[in-house]
Amino acid sequence: MDTAICPRCHQNVNPQAVTCPYCRTELKAYGHPGIPLHRAIAQEYLCESCTYDADDSCNFPKRPYAKECTLYQNLEQHNLEVQQQRDASSRSANLHTWVKRNQALLLLLGLLLLCLLIVLATS
Repeated sequence: MDTAICPRCHQNVNPQAVTCPYCRTELKAYGHPGIPLHRAIAQEYLCESCTYDADDSCNFPKRPYAKECTLYQNLEQHNLEVQQQRDASSRSANLHTWVKRNQALLLLLGLLLLCLLIVLATS
């Protein structure tokens, strides 16, 4: 079973729990198990590392001093995911370009392989 950790008492809790059964800290926003509530660590603010604050699309009233937020998205993690997607798409694009550029060579190799299979089958 998956477990989450309460940010206040550091006890293991059910990841779907709305409140911590030990210290009654709210773990999910608006009492709904599907809305995660992100919390800042120590004296930091979430806005300092949030994607929405970086692109100035955040309309949260407590911005830039929010300690709790439901829309928080880590900027570094988001940038890493975007970079990985770019790398994956660029590899497939490079392969596609190479195949297009070398169609004649691939056709000749295919014909050579077909001839080799016919020779092996008849002998």
